[in-house]
Amino acid sequence: MKKISLVAMIGLAALSFQACNNAAKDSKESADSVNQVKDTTTTGATGIAVDEMDAKFATDVANGGLAEVALGKLAAEKATNPQVKEFANMMVMDHGKANEELMAIAKTKNITLPVAPDEEHQKKATELAGKSGKEFDKAYVDAMVDGHKKTVSLLEDGSKNCKDKELMAFATKTLPVVQAHLAKIEAIQKSMK
Repeated sequence: MKKISLVAMIGLAALSFQACNNAAKDSKESADSVNQVKDTTTTGATGIAVDEMDAKFATDVANGGLAEVALGKLAAEKATNPQVKEFANMMVMDHGKANEELMAIAKTKNITLPVAPDEEHQKKATELAGKSGKEFDKAYVDAMVDGHKKTVSLLEDGSKNCKDKELMAFATKTLPVVQAHLAKIEAIQKSMK
């Protein structure tokens, strides 16, 4: 009887763990879906104070920011190159701060943001976690160059096209920081060749 109970508990724990993993993988997609069905003509529990494109901008930026922090924490532990470690720590600090600022704006606008990076970023984290030494450093740096180019483009677009003034101001304020990150990581990338 004890064996059956133990097997049942292990099975239940495995299913619960799998359910949690699936929820995290779809966090950005879920946030986008929730925002799409909110009424843009009202605010409060059922309404959203921004249009659909501004909400999508917020979820995209939040997703990237969550990924930068997660990958930064991984690189702070695994990187062997001191410049890469320093950059990783800067990612955790700067993107963590930007994430908090965006969360505060989203809360006032009733925008649902993802709570974990999307499946694409989780796959990248898993891939990076399997590497070590110089191979890890190179892969992390390459991912940061690619990710920051995408984020610069996203913020440039948001700073010009967001209809919500607070989101536009956030994009405008955050853009130079991310451009500086891109310049720094590209310089690190060149020094590693």
